[in-house]
Amino acid sequence: MDEPVAIAHMTHEAFARRMERPAVILIPLASQEEQGPHAPMGDFMLTDRLAEMSARAGDGLTAPVLPFGHAEFFRAMAGGIQLRASTFTAVLEDILVSFLDHGHEQLLIFNGHTTNAPLIDQVCRKLRRERGVLIPSLNIWQSIPERLWSELYGEDAARVRGHGGEPITSVSMHLFPDLVDAGAIRDPAPRGSAFGLSVGGVLSSRFEGLPLQIPLDCTEVDPAGMLGGLASRASADKGRAICDHIVGHTARLMRHLADFNPRDAVQSAISQATSRNEEKL
Repeated sequence: MDEPVAIAHMTHEAFARRMERPAVILIPLASQEEQGPHAPMGDFMLTDRLAEMSARAGDGLTAPVLPFGHAEFFRAMAGGIQLRASTFTAVLEDILVSFLDHGHEQLLIFNGHTTNAPLIDQVCRKLRRERGVLIPSLNIWQSIPERLWSELYGEDAARVRGHGGEPITSVSMHLFPDLVDAGAIRDPAPRGSAFGLSVGGVLSSRFEGLPLQIPLDCTEVDPAGMLGGLASRASADKGRAICDHIVGHTARLMRHLADFNPRDAVQSAISQATSRNEEKL
């Protein structure tokens, strides 16, 4: 029987025994929000499953997923649960400190909700100042390389990406096929305008060809929250390829991080050159 990697499935004594040998612990973060008319709102289920798969492949552990994230522009859609920025940062800090207080410092944030990123950065910088520990963060959906996008979608690689489109739709089809309503898939609606300017997304517009931010709700961009991408190009096979990449990439990163002390992981170019010269001698 395989050794458990999800901390939630372990007794505290089993966790203590497992931590007698080094292990990177994933901290999965995600959200409960609309994903278009065809995919389940609980995208945290994807992050949770991928974290467990990655922890097993990377010889590490995973904490329980935080299923709620921060994105004000999704509050207009019923069924979602959005944390205030202050709530999210407080909860994330408490999660991380719960491990740091017991000396478990090899942590990797496994972020499945892009809008969390600025708040994650705030918390990790605060803890570095106060605790002296460097905690990296991986955005799992941004870790998909251009090579794979091109292999899977060809010349449509740029057009398929976006909220309500890819990669979430294909990954949902692969991991939770019974929860995807393929018959409800449609392309995003034509964009409206704000201040007489074309709307690109919940923040993006342009004036005289230059970027302009306008804080819109998701329903003001598209009634069904389709903020971009083409779910019509999704498939379970594509989802499997994307999952395989994320798991492999994360596992390799975990094994790499396991060789470093997060209190002494930064080396300047000068110190690196000195180390190389000493090795030659």
